[in-house]
Amino acid sequence: MALLLNSKRLHTLIWVLVYGGLLTLVLGLSVQRSDDELGWSMVAAGFAVALLGFALVFVRARMKAG
Repeated sequence: MALLLNSKRLHTLIWVLVYGGLLTLVLGLSVQRSDDELGWSMVAAGFAVALLGFALVFVRARMKAG
């Protein structure tokens, strides 16, 4: 089953991924003070999620308006 995303849903997904990823990244930096391994894992995961959100910005820009 194909995942169909209209413009509004994609826009919402982009912001959730960007802000969620950046929040996880910052929390990972904070957690890193007490648990280095967990902190770096959270930083890496947050960075990847935020990067996915930024990549979807370009996907949205390439979508047709119809």
